[in-house]
Amino acid sequence: MRRLMLALLTGAYLCLALVVSLALWRMGAAPAVGLAAFIGAMGLCFAIHGVIANVLQGAALRVDIETIREAHGILLEQVEKVDARISGLLETVADDAQRRSAELTSEVHQLEDLVVRMSQRLEHQLSYQVEVARAEPRGRSPQSNALIEVVQDALAENRVDLYLQPVVSLPQRRTVFYESFSRLRDDTGRIMMPAEYLAVAEPEGLTAAIDNLLLFRCVQIVRRLAKQDRKVGIFCNISLASLSDEAFFAQFLEFLQVNKDLHGALIFELGQAAFNDRGPVEARHMARLASLGFRFSLDKVTDLDLDFQDLARADVKFLKVGAQMMLDQLEEQDGKLVIASLPDLNAEDFAGLTRRYGIEVIAEKVEHERQVVDVLELDIGYAQGHLFGEPRAIRDSIIAEADPPQDFMRGALRRGMGR
Repeated sequence: MRRLMLALLTGAYLCLALVVSLALWRMGAAPAVGLAAFIGAMGLCFAIHGVIANVLQGAALRVDIETIREAHGILLEQVEKVDARISGLLETVADDAQRRSAELTSEVHQLEDLVVRMSQRLEHQLSYQVEVARAEPRGRSPQSNALIEVVQDALAENRVDLYLQPVVSLPQRRTVFYESFSRLRDDTGRIMMPAEYLAVAEPEGLTAAIDNLLLFRCVQIVRRLAKQDRKVGIFCNISLASLSDEAFFAQFLEFLQVNKDLHGALIFELGQAAFNDRGPVEARHMARLASLGFRFSLDKVTDLDLDFQDLARADVKFLKVGAQMMLDQLEEQDGKLVIASLPDLNAEDFAGLTRRYGIEVIAEKVEHERQVVDVLELDIGYAQGHLFGEPRAIRDSIIAEADPPQDFMRGALRRGMGR
């Protein structure tokens, strides 16, 4: 466009110069004079054009400078506003951080106080249990006495390990839960399985002490996992002795109220026989835990003819059934596969029936791939067993963080044994 305008102006200047030179020639001027007039007219036109162009360019430049000044002013105004907002935001963040720090400090102090109070209660309970155990040694064989000494020493020296075994979703086999187990070690480091030490620990009243320590550690491990933003739950066994102990449960409930944000990650587990034997005190305490959002699981299931309405009322959300035990109960009747104890229900509808009551079935003790195929055909969504991972001990450093304060296990048991 600019080139076209320049061509048109040049043509106009040329025409004007020709008109001037022709006019002089018509007036009788010599040709040389006409040519000089032509050249002079052309030069004059270009000179006038240059002056006008400079004037216009200067005006445009002044307009651009003024526009830039206005934009700069607007930019400075916005920068000042942003700076004011950032200053206000920093002040707000500082105030909020200070407030949150004060709240966190208060919660930590409250939690420490609860932990100390609970540990004192557990210490008293352990002292009483050991005193009773040592005051009534009659009727026990020398082997039982020796084993009880081993169990007491393991508790006194805090040789109680926490083991976790994965619970996976099917068919993805992704770990979604862990089940916790306790293992005792004797003074040589040999691991004692529950079947070995529970036989003497239960009659002597030491099972509650082991359960209490396991519960405490499970809560602490769940808190550690929550800090790492790991969306994994832990099944933690709880005995009827713990649920029926009014004094201990009051302390433990207060402890869980402070940690009720962990309700989705901590599932309390009872055996089927213990659940059926629960009394009004245990049922009331289970309801108190459920009111905080904590869920329950039923394991050691031997009878699949369950009262699902009763389980739902007790907030039981998981049902652990031995994989082989369930498969052994399958039989064919009238061309359909049923469970022997539930002949009116198709076997593949059992898991769907429990889901209608908000209960998920977990096939446990899965050892072989063939069992996985059979379990999937029964529409069971979760599984547990050595096929997916054996129970593994939590590292000593983590266990140390999850230990109750003041070594109450060791001190209580030593005082109880007169050491």
